[in-house]
Amino acid sequence: MINLLALIVSSSLVYSAPLIYTALGGVFSERSGIVNVGLEGIMVMGAFSSIIINLALGDQFGAFTPWIAMLLAGLCGLVFSLIHALATVHLRADHIISGTVLNLIAPSLAVFLTRVMFDQKGQTDMVEHAFGKFNFPILAQIPVLGPIFFKATSLPAYVGIALAFVCWFIIYKTRFGLRLRAVGEHPQAADTLGIDVYKMRYAGVLLSGFFGGLGGAVLAQSIVLNFSVSTVTGQGFIAMAAMIFGKWNPLGAMVAAIFFGFAQSLAVVGTSIPIIQNIPSVYLQIAPYIITIIVLIGFVGRSKAPAAVGTTYIKTK
Repeated sequence: MINLLALIVSSSLVYSAPLIYTALGGVFSERSGIVNVGLEGIMVMGAFSSIIINLALGDQFGAFTPWIAMLLAGLCGLVFSLIHALATVHLRADHIISGTVLNLIAPSLAVFLTRVMFDQKGQTDMVEHAFGKFNFPILAQIPVLGPIFFKATSLPAYVGIALAFVCWFIIYKTRFGLRLRAVGEHPQAADTLGIDVYKMRYAGVLLSGFFGGLGGAVLAQSIVLNFSVSTVTGQGFIAMAAMIFGKWNPLGAMVAAIFFGFAQSLAVVGTSIPIIQNIPSVYLQIAPYIITIIVLIGFVGRSKAPAAVGTTYIKTK
């Protein structure tokens, strides 16, 4: 029984880690008032750049390579999200259309660059240095709980969980977070108090790009281990659902992401779970997307989004 629980928890954390990072990014963006449906495209660029960087730096940095590639992929995601920030904040474009453009550009650009860099192949080489299983010192030796939660588990997932608490503190306990939430609730009132609405909205979108890039990097370097057009298949939209399910709260988004990660992991570990082992694998594979749709239908109307999310702010004299 302990071995089965350990398998379920470990697999769930592996699949939830990319969703945690990306959902946290979505929280920052929408708290500032900018809807970012381009998280999927940002994850694609994060996944692509992380694999390229991993392959390039693997010989120099060894086991540290995935972490370095992850941070640099976050910066790539940040730069890519500048398109969305510029379009929505200064050019006053529709947020949904701008984010959709990101989702259309990213896969095409990444696949084109992959073909250019890898002799017209549709995918990159496999990375040698990836996020493997991690055993927490001392904690892994705790009876019962140790083997389930702290042995052969995903370190990026635990880093993401810790970051969720940090993000919660930033949003709810710091001046920056107060200003970010004010801009997302009532930008005109925030402007009269001397808060630079444009600056705060740029910050929200760029942070979403950074976290989305981290999410794509974790996905590529812990699950897929290379990049192709099918590396990121809807995880950005699932992360958005986690953000909504979590009521735009970093901790809520983190818990929701773990739930969706568990749903995704069923396709892998489902044959080991007695209750569902006889269910055809195809149903387990589509389960996360069905659950996402159900969550969006059931909770979008009930969850209260920031009042000014999705609106265009025009500064008046």
